[in-house]
Amino acid sequence: MSLEAPGAQGPWGWLALPPSSLLLLLLAACAACASEITFELPDNAKQCFYEEITQGTKCTLEFQVITGGHYDVDCRLEDPDGIVLYKEMKKQYDSFTFTASRNGTYKFCFSNEFSTFTHKTVYFDFQVGEDPPLFPSESRVTALTQMESACVSIHEALKSVIDYQTHFRLREAQGRSRAEDLNTRVAYWSIGEAIILLIVSIGQVFFLKSFFSDKRTTTTCVGS
Repeated sequence: MSLEAPGAQGPWGWLALPPSSLLLLLLAACAACASEITFELPDNAKQCFYEEITQGTKCTLEFQVITGGHYDVDCRLEDPDGIVLYKEMKKQYDSFTFTASRNGTYKFCFSNEFSTFTHKTVYFDFQVGEDPPLFPSESRVTALTQMESACVSIHEALKSVIDYQTHFRLREAQGRSRAEDLNTRVAYWSIGEAIILLIVSIGQVFFLKSFFSDKRTTTTCVGS
């Protein structure tokens, strides 16, 4: 992905932007951050989160199970009236977009109650509303300048880079968890095989020794 601005030389030409434009770009990128949380969900447990949303706001809920068991979890989303907007059972990852029908507190819960001994690590990203425009006067009649167009392009590219980095981090964490779990199982299996081999070897030694042991026969003479 190229971050080259129009009229700039080389892939790092956007660094030649004025400091004021760069500062505006960074502030807009920070303002567009959504709520992202990674938390531990114990076995036989349920965790709920609440968000105050105004009517007509577009929201997106995205979640993924990083570690634990079969990497699945129950998810449920309700509106202020208790109406279920979204419900999935034993999902590894999913994304759901909706528009708030009324003002109030919306609740979404993650449940691991079906698991008896395995805890999970869950990541979710809850976006409320759309990203604010990079330039407040972007809807003006006049066209954007070349510098403003470059800032908008860089801003969109940065958002894509952030999304890709988030997904790659989740995949890396999930792969590391599976590798550690596999390594633990291999270690336990190796220890078990060593113990079994030791027991069998000792048993064979005693078994072979029994063939070479001297058995003395005692004869008793009974007089007349």
